[in-house]
Amino acid sequence: MQIAVAAPGEAAPTVDQAIGLKPVQQGIGYNTPLGEQVKKCKIEAAKSGGSGWVIRGESGQLLRRFLDTNNDNKLDQWSYYKDGLEVYRDVDANFNGKADQYRWLGTGGSRWGLDRDEDGSIDSWKVISPEEAAAEVIAALSTKDAKRFQRLLLSTEELKALGVGKTLEKDLRERLATTRRDFDSLLKTQKMVASNAKWLQFGATRPGIIPAGTDGATADLLAYDHAAAIIETDGKHGQVSIGTLVRVSDSWRIVDLPKSESSAGFFYASIERAPDVVEGSSGNINAGLQKLLDELEKIDEQSAATTSTATLATLNRSRADVLEKIAAQATKLEDRMNWVRQFADTVSAAVQSGEYPKGIQRLESMMSKLAKDKDASSLVPYVKFHHMTAEYGQKLQKPNADFVKIQGQWVKDLEAFVKAYPKSESTPDVILQLAMANEFSGKESSASKWYSKIISDFASSAIATKAAGAKRRLESVGRSIELRGKTVDGLSIDLAEHRGKVVLIHYWATWCQPCKEDLKTIKALQAKYASKGFAPIGINLDNDQQALKDYLRATALSWPQLYEEGGLDSRLANELGVLTLPTMLLIDKSGRVVRRNIHSTELETEIAKLTK
Repeated sequence: MQIAVAAPGEAAPTVDQAIGLKPVQQGIGYNTPLGEQVKKCKIEAAKSGGSGWVIRGESGQLLRRFLDTNNDNKLDQWSYYKDGLEVYRDVDANFNGKADQYRWLGTGGSRWGLDRDEDGSIDSWKVISPEEAAAEVIAALSTKDAKRFQRLLLSTEELKALGVGKTLEKDLRERLATTRRDFDSLLKTQKMVASNAKWLQFGATRPGIIPAGTDGATADLLAYDHAAAIIETDGKHGQVSIGTLVRVSDSWRIVDLPKSESSAGFFYASIERAPDVVEGSSGNINAGLQKLLDELEKIDEQSAATTSTATLATLNRSRADVLEKIAAQATKLEDRMNWVRQFADTVSAAVQSGEYPKGIQRLESMMSKLAKDKDASSLVPYVKFHHMTAEYGQKLQKPNADFVKIQGQWVKDLEAFVKAYPKSESTPDVILQLAMANEFSGKESSASKWYSKIISDFASSAIATKAAGAKRRLESVGRSIELRGKTVDGLSIDLAEHRGKVVLIHYWATWCQPCKEDLKTIKALQAKYASKGFAPIGINLDNDQQALKDYLRATALSWPQLYEEGGLDSRLANELGVLTLPTMLLIDKSGRVVRRNIHSTELETEIAKLTK
């Protein structure tokens, strides 16, 4: 994270240096001069708010302001402007040289995010409006970001501090427990928010107040019920039910799972129930279970606040203990199975990250327990696949790992899984791993067979589209392919209109270092062969469009860059089943694929032949 330019006591930064500085958070809309405009900008000493620097555009409008507010000769505020108004600010509140707060201001909104560990990721919201909270929910769904959603939820501490009545507090606890438990599963299966969906507006009737004194409440509570987000996907409008939002100080918090349709009003309906009915409801959370849920939330908070591998291993073990206990206490089979899935997901991920090596044994133990449980035995394949994945990742982490041997055993394990569990919920993912392993080892016919199996046996699965695209790519040599899309600046591109040219299709992302090395090669080849009919087309697969825009602003690329939201799950990636980056296809002048997976070192030889 680079957030510093010359401090006030040092020589002034150049305009280029100051303009080149970027916000820590992505997706900020602010003015940035380009080309000749930069030369017309001016940098001057700040006259208010502290010492520092101000950058103004040609017309005198503010563009940037970097301040030292505590006179320690170090910058601690970095402000960005749009149309002369401040729209975003990075803040170093503890004056250690790292941003720990992020504020959206003016026409940029009202969000105020806190970053406890100063890693560039928001840990909690100090201020967020109901409109912005709804937009964050949509963003979390479209980018499959569970942490982004979790930080919007009403916490246990916040619920206690609200001072609501006993009946309502129990109802809220129950709803929040369900939301925390089921969101990961929802994220994997939901189809209501596509990767390219855009939030348009917040929909709700005016908020209402539950006054102090209601069922023993000690303070007024302001809340929205039946809130919704209006979204747009490929020109079509849709609605996602956000449910209940409650105000906590200057922020608004989520209570419910997002749904495609509005449900009966939970918040206000809940306070109308007679206390004796609520107390006797079998759906309420008992004190023991609530204690475990509180413990789980505390573990998650501690995990977010540390980078110590040893501490994370201890916390991951504790999380696994708590999840097992919660699953054991669940009264409904569906609830128990969801908690077991969460156990498998988190333990496997912790093993693969190196933060819980002994998690392998925990997964093995869980498989043994499930095998003896006739009601939940259908989850054995799910846990087994996560055990296999964890074990594979752990083997690769070892010093001097024998990759060929490990990969060979991985393929054997995957094949055995498909044979043992041909119809389990995890089987499509296992087959995709098999197809990828065969493709990357050069066994294209075997890879095509496995991709075909996903298409035929699991047509309704989320990865069937990706598998169909991958099969199409494998069989593309000697054939024409279709490619249409829009560039990052809105220009329509159709591969069919490039007939008569040698076209390189380059799938890449700004987070992929080998991809960026390829860009240098492509730039040199374009300069050399453009006059002979060579025309590259980039397809960027960043999850955040702003990351691409920032990169292009700093590194000019003279060929078109197609973009659609969704990253590796976007339409552009799925149409040819792109699984890894970089991926490059070379097309001849007749529009047929010559090479479907060419390396940058081979490009010039092939392009020279095709442009003769």
